[in-house]
Amino acid sequence: MSKTTADDFNAIIARELPWASDVGMSCVDMNFGKAVLIIKFKENMLRPGGTISGPTMMALADATMYAVVLSAIGIVKLAVTTNFNINFLSRPRAGDMKANGSLLKLGKRLIVIETKIFSAGQDAPVAHATGTYSVPPVVAR
Repeated sequence: MSKTTADDFNAIIARELPWASDVGMSCVDMNFGKAVLIIKFKENMLRPGGTISGPTMMALADATMYAVVLSAIGIVKLAVTTNFNINFLSRPRAGDMKANGSLLKLGKRLIVIETKIFSAGQDAPVAHATGTYSVPPVVAR
């Protein structure tokens, strides 16, 4: 069972991550070790050439990883990214994007997550990201 709900995470976005709210990001599903976030398309997400920008996809991937972490350990404000890697696999279409995140390893101090990003109307992921989060030692698991 998830230690944080999608509604809880959306409240965090609204209160403490206004940049995510401003770009139209929201959590649509959360279970223990899994989260799905979406970002609504806006023209300012495009880079020259008409494709979704890398920073847009990176922000979506990292926010999804944070949601996965909170699904596993509960609301811990000092869970922070310590490593982030992304591979851009194909050109995303201009449209809404979805990220599916899942837990790879839940350690005492480090949590490893992967995220696949999908573009509207595309079945294969357009990007794949992995990351590691560090959590404070007071979080008991």
